[in-house]
Amino acid sequence: MPLTHLDLAGHPRPQLVREADWHDLSGPWQFAFDDADLGRSERWMDPSVTAPYTDVVTVPYPPESKASGIADSGHHPVLWYRRTLALSAPADGHRLLLHFGAVDYRAEVWLDGRLVGRHEGGHTGFSCDLTDAVRHGAEQVLVVRAEDQPLDAAQPRGKQDWRERPHVIWYHRTSGIWQPVWLEEVPDQHLTTLHWTPDVAHARVRCALRLNRWPRRTLRTDVRLVLGDRVLAEQRVLAEDQETVFDIAVPALRHAQDLDALLWSPESPRLVDATVVITDSEDGHEIDRVTSYLGLRDIGWEDGGFQLNKPCFLRLALQQGYWPDSHLAASADELRRDAELAKEAGLNGLRVHQKLEDPRFLYWADRLGLMLWAEMPSAFAFGTVTMERVVREWTEAVSRDLSHPSIVAWVPVNESWSTPNPALVPQQRHFIDSVYHLTKALDPSRPAVSNDGWEISAADIWGVHDYTQQASVLRERYGHASLRQGEFTDPWPGAKRLLLPGVLHQGQPVVLSEFGGTTFEPAEGEAWFGYDTVVTREEYAERLSSLVEAAVDSGLAGFCFTQFTDTEQETNGLFTAVRTPKLPPAELRAILTWPRRG
Repeated sequence: MPLTHLDLAGHPRPQLVREADWHDLSGPWQFAFDDADLGRSERWMDPSVTAPYTDVVTVPYPPESKASGIADSGHHPVLWYRRTLALSAPADGHRLLLHFGAVDYRAEVWLDGRLVGRHEGGHTGFSCDLTDAVRHGAEQVLVVRAEDQPLDAAQPRGKQDWRERPHVIWYHRTSGIWQPVWLEEVPDQHLTTLHWTPDVAHARVRCALRLNRWPRRTLRTDVRLVLGDRVLAEQRVLAEDQETVFDIAVPALRHAQDLDALLWSPESPRLVDATVVITDSEDGHEIDRVTSYLGLRDIGWEDGGFQLNKPCFLRLALQQGYWPDSHLAASADELRRDAELAKEAGLNGLRVHQKLEDPRFLYWADRLGLMLWAEMPSAFAFGTVTMERVVREWTEAVSRDLSHPSIVAWVPVNESWSTPNPALVPQQRHFIDSVYHLTKALDPSRPAVSNDGWEISAADIWGVHDYTQQASVLRERYGHASLRQGEFTDPWPGAKRLLLPGVLHQGQPVVLSEFGGTTFEPAEGEAWFGYDTVVTREEYAERLSSLVEAAVDSGLAGFCFTQFTDTEQETNGLFTAVRTPKLPPAELRAILTWPRRG
């Protein structure tokens, strides 16, 4: 029986799903802080060692959060997790994999004292092969050591505060396990990576797949693409290597007058169901079968405009992806609700800020039609270690997410956070340019927005951060037609210059990628952060309207309002931290969908 979209929605990896059941390991785990870092020398990974594990944590919520049951936000650089599992050996010709959605920042994993995996990078996932460590029918002990050094400024951490308490625009940390942990039985030879890249102009889809190991003999790959009841393509190719890349012709895309019935967009988020079957080319037996999906759409940028199949004005909000009781972690329902709220508010997208979002959220953005800017969490100190870490984790992130039709732009660097002086330090500018080019090499189908905010160098979109609260100033700076040729009336709207020396406009869209930030006047003594305050809802509506209208009636290609929800002391959201709108929903939608003239 084919999998449905509801099956995909609940899966922690919705674009590569097998019909066999997966086993969720969320829930209570034994837990211990290891501030003195004694766990390795005292062998806390051994199954007989239980004394240190005096607490219970609810996985996958970080121990700093209330939802975890620990709620200790102090500096604890080393964390240990322990739980028992009653495992069965996988069927003959199969393997048992343990998957982690994300562990911040460095992880080691043992089963019954045997090291089965390690990973560095706090926002991307990894897998451990448990097959050779499983004892059939026996109760075994799974242990995870997580290390997250709060004072390591070379560690990509995004908006997580290095201080013990949140200050200014920085938030409580999210350490350790913070995305799903799950078991999956897979064939001995199996798919590990599946990428889809649509090319509407040439009526084709590029498929790239990777196997877990080099095949011992030639395999046959069959791909079927279906939209509703309509079969769009069926293709068979031979796989002789570990990685196979091939183009699938989609004849229906050649009918130029009927594309609206096929294409993905915020207005019509059509998803194409995909099935990939790997078989032995000699005896014909099935080796692996996975279900996936993709969206057919073209992204373009020229003459100062952004295009998604056709000219498209971006109406985004800055999404921190943070919840009061669980920090960067969230339940599947909470992830879905954020996507629904954005659509209901009239936004056509979100700029996911300083976080690599859970694939379950990306699924709902795909399903509901929400364009996303995907952004690498920044480190704060420049150097070789920073560059190595960012490049490694960003490469994993792009590889994990590039098949999601909702992602329309990559943002590898934000506001020069890990490169504070690119105008004066050539090495820093080289890094900004190199990570842009790395992004384009990994995925040439999308724009890369680097460096977003100011000190722009190599970039396909020029993102500008401007928190003026006066609509008249926005109109003067961005309301002229020459902006579409990259000509600014004010090259210094903030503390830093917009363009680095020698940067020339080559048709890139200009997007006001952070603006607004207005909050309600705080109570006396209340910790808060905002760019300006108002007292009443009427004043808030007037301010929001004036700023949005100025951004829409301009030479800009789009805007991104700061921000989607209140987050900690940064209380400048369109919604409160618990997702209550600050204006009546109909009024909020009317403001954010202010019609564009001309």
